[in-house]
Amino acid sequence: MKHLLSLKDYSRAEIEEIFDLAARVKADPLAYSDALKGRSLAMIFQKPSTRTRVSFEVGMSQLGGVALYLGANDIQLKRGESAADTAKVLSRYVDGIMARVFSHQDLLDLAKSATVPVINGLSDLLHPCQTLADYFTLRERKGSLEGLKIAYIGDGNNVCNELMVGAAKLGVTMAVAAPEGFEPNPLIVKSVMREAQKSGAPAPVVTRDPRAAASQADVIYTDVWTSMGQEEENERRIAAFQGYTIDASVMQVARPDAIFMHCLPAHRGQEVSAEVIDGPRSVVFDQAENRLHVQKAILILLLARRE
Repeated sequence: MKHLLSLKDYSRAEIEEIFDLAARVKADPLAYSDALKGRSLAMIFQKPSTRTRVSFEVGMSQLGGVALYLGANDIQLKRGESAADTAKVLSRYVDGIMARVFSHQDLLDLAKSATVPVINGLSDLLHPCQTLADYFTLRERKGSLEGLKIAYIGDGNNVCNELMVGAAKLGVTMAVAAPEGFEPNPLIVKSVMREAQKSGAPAPVVTRDPRAAASQADVIYTDVWTSMGQEEENERRIAAFQGYTIDASVMQVARPDAIFMHCLPAHRGQEVSAEVIDGPRSVVFDQAENRLHVQKAILILLLARRE
């Protein structure tokens, strides 16, 4: 049994296996319509979602399985039942657990006690499903990931952290530009540095200068400045991120064929201009669609092999 908590637990070959299966599923979805017949997935949501809920729920349905939505008010976690007990109970009912949580520790606790695979649908630290969809989209667009450069400009959040992990695994150069106090998690950066040394991948660069990060990049990536649960910090964050908006002038610093990525939802006029996100170089809706195909591949690989 294997969980999907972070790409750090996966080899490059295993990640590429997910990509290859996702491509086949996307090309011929009907061929996999019974892949998870009789299987069920519990979906724990401490945070609301559009893409995560719909892509997993539709994905399980298209694979012949069943997905159960468990909101914060639907299960006993909110009333004090431990993650360990929740994992043990759910493991008696379902074939897999997907959890979208605030604290990454909740995921670790679920995985430690579950006897079925646990999938990280998002935590405050990491977001592997989004990252897999992003690199899959990039591979579709560019043909290969080898030698590419991603410039991530904005808040060093869970998306940024996991993109860095994936870059080290896949041989991608990554430059992050963030204001002081909003850099990616330092422990993640150190871990990625070690992984890059081991794999021979380029070491990530963290800077304050958005244009330095964007220089000759194949991808310009950003995310919201204020993530869910940080609403009280919104005004302070908007002030701190002045100068970090992705607009046409930033895109001009990148390569001529560079694309723009964003995991959505987006705030036009804050982290990105409407001209960029709605322009011809934007692939944000391809990313969103590919959450479905990549997650179907993940579900097949984790759930279909269980006997």
